[in-house]
Amino acid sequence: MTPEIIYLFDPLCGWCYGAGPGVARLVAEPGIAVTLQPVGLFAGSGARPMDPGFASYIVKADERIAAMTGQPFSDAYRQNVLFGGSQKIDSGPATLALTAVHLTTPNEVAAALKAIQAARYVGGQDVTSLSVLENILRTAGLETAAERLKIADAALETAMQNWTSEGMGLMQAMRAQGVPALQLQTPSGGRYTIDTQALFGPQVESLIEAVRKAA
Repeated sequence: MTPEIIYLFDPLCGWCYGAGPGVARLVAEPGIAVTLQPVGLFAGSGARPMDPGFASYIVKADERIAAMTGQPFSDAYRQNVLFGGSQKIDSGPATLALTAVHLTTPNEVAAALKAIQAARYVGGQDVTSLSVLENILRTAGLETAAERLKIADAALETAMQNWTSEGMGLMQAMRAQGVPALQLQTPSGGRYTIDTQALFGPQVESLIEAVRKAA
C-alpha cells in the first residue's frame, strides 16, 4: 500500500489555482497516491454574483497569489471574468465537468482541473458555461467526459452532489476553514492534516520527503 494525499479544492478558488504547480508535483511523484476531492464551496448556495467591489477584492488576492506562486492572471481574465459584468462565482458547472471526468477517466481529474483553471485565469473564458466547459474537455482530449457533460442529466448531478458532499464532510472533519486543504492517509490508517503552505514553492519537496517517512 502507498500513502495517499487527499487534496480538497474548488475549481474557482484562486489559491487552489496557485497551488496547481505543487499539486502537479505531488501527482507526478511515484509511490504517493493523490486524490483530488472537490468540496463545492462556491456551488449551489455558495455561489454569488460578481460585483465590482468583490472583483476588486479578488484582484488584490490574485496579486498575492501571483507573487507567491508565479501563476499568471491575464488581462483577459480581469476584463472578462472579473469586470465583464455577466459572470458570477459559481463553481457548480466546473465541478459538474470534473464529475464527468471522475466518472469516465478518473486518472485525468488533475489534468481536467488544470485545463479549466487555465481557461479561466489565463484564457478569460466563462467556466460557468457548460458549453464552454464541454469544449475545454474536448480540447484536453477528454472526449468521453465531454460527451457525458453534454448530456448533463440528473444522474450526473447526483454524482456531483455525492462527490462534493463527501469532500465537504471531510473538510468539516478536518476542521479546515476553507480550501485548498490537505490530508495525509498512511497505509497504517493514520490521518494527518497537512499545512497547505507545503503546496507553495520548494516546501512541496519537504512535504514529499515527510510523506515518504510517514509511510
